[in-house]
Formats: sequence, structure tokens, C-alpha cells
Amino acid sequence: MSLFPLKAKDRSKIKVGILGCGAIGSRIAKSIKTQCSGHAVVSALFDINPSKSINLQKYIPQKNVVKKSYQELLAASELVIEAVNAPDTHQLVRQALLAKKDVLVMSVGKFIEGGSIFKLALKQGVRVLIPSGAIAGIDAIKAASLQRIDSVTLTTRKPIYGFADNTYVQERRINLSQIKKETVLFEGNVREAVKCFPQNINVAATIALASNAKDKLRIRISTSPTFKVNSHEIEVIGEFGRLVTKTENVVCPDNPKTSYLAVLSAVRTLKEYFQGVKIGT
Repeated sequence: MSLFPLKAKDRSKIKVGILGCGAIGSRIAKSIKTQCSGHAVVSALFDINPSKSINLQKYIPQKNVVKKSYQELLAASELVIEAVNAPDTHQLVRQALLAKKDVLVMSVGKFIEGGSIFKLALKQGVRVLIPSGAIAGIDAIKAASLQRIDSVTLTTRKPIYGFADNTYVQERRINLSQIKKETVLFEGNVREAVKCFPQNINVAATIALASNAKDKLRIRISTSPTFKVNSHEIEVIGEFGRLVTKTENVVCPDNPKTSYLAVLSAVRTLKEYFQGVKIGT
């Protein structure tokens, strides 16, 4: 797929494959239909649980988009949207890049040490797209990273139900139902955070990649019965000065572990991508 300006006869819609048809993948697929139909079509769906992709197909105007394998999805797609957050996510994205497909990554935490993936994308002449996620200030953090950064702190606060079934919480026998006030569940570095909270803290990996200062990034995660929204507070101190942002997000209607803004940022990234391909920017 060329990223240069397209000739009029080549202005066909971009074929998008959705890898992972859970809450996030489904909402993105439906958003492509409602907000990006002029530029793209969902051409392939694949989920390790076939019932999820079969159910999602009901909302997709294209026919026969459910694929029996990931390889079938790759063959039918120009852009792959990764929304699986599985143990082999890194390898799945690698396969897409080797097949010369652009990839939008939702499980950013899997790529905290993603140098090899980005090098592979460059070698293959394709792109890895990373949405800004459920936080504000990513562009400013990228700019600040051009000079020295001294420290980065992320404080994440989420409602108690957002940590249901979390392995880290269960292993430490933290009884969420007994929490009566704000309680810190975790405090540590970004590598530990994304490992212990893979479904809750993709924003930490996004900040690490944007700041290019993951070894200076400290994460604090807390919960309380009084918390009704997911909030992320960022402080960056460096040669540029000091940056502080706070984002309060309602949870995604389909997945309480995800902020709605995270899904919206993915859709916005896709819209910019589609328009960029069309006009060659």
C-alpha cells in the first residue's frame, strides 16, 4: 500500500482487519462503519473465540468478513487493528509487519520494549500506529523528550470494579470489597506496572514511549469506592520546565477496565491515518 498521493483511479477504500472482536475491537469496527465509511471498510474479523467475530459481523455491512485464521485476516487486510492483549500479541504484530501491513496497536503495554518492532516496521516500509489513549499531553511529552527529562510520574485512579479478576490483586489477597477509602494497589516502575495490570495501564507504556524515559517513569495505581471515573494524572519535569495534566474518563460502556477516551483516541488516529493516505500527508 502506497503512502504517496493516490491517483484518482486508485482511490479505493482501505481494507481493515480487526484482530480481537471483544469490547474494544467491536467498538472500533462499528466506528469505522459510522465515522470512516468514506475511506475504509472492515474486510476481515478474527477472534480466537469464533462466536465473538460471528456476532460482530451482524453490525458490519460487508459480507463474509469472518476469517478462520489470522493468516486469512492478513491476506484480506491492508491495515490490521490489534485489540487482543494476549500473551502472543508481540508475535502477532510482528507477523502483520512481515506481511507488509500497517498496524494500529491497542495493547501498547506489550511494546514497552518495542524497539525491534519499530525497526522491523521501518525495514518493511510500513507503520505502527499508537493512539494517545486515555490521557492528555502526549504531544507535549514528545516535544519535551527532545531535551533532558528528569522525572515522569503517572498516578492512576480507577473504580474498584475496574480491578475485578486482576491476578496481581488476587495473588496479594487484596479484598476489594473491604476497601473503604483511597488505597494504593501498586507503586513501582513502568515495566512492573504493565506486567501486573495489563488491562488497566496501557497509558503507562504510551507515556514511556512518548517520553523516551521509561527508566525515570514511576507509576502509582489506586482505587476507592468513591471513584466513579478513571483518572490519570501526569507530571513531567525536565529541561523544558514542568508539565502537569489530569484526565478524568468515563469508562467504556462495553468494558469497565478501559476508558472510553482510549477507544475514541483509536478512532481519531484511524481517521487521521485514512485521510493521510488519501491526501498523501
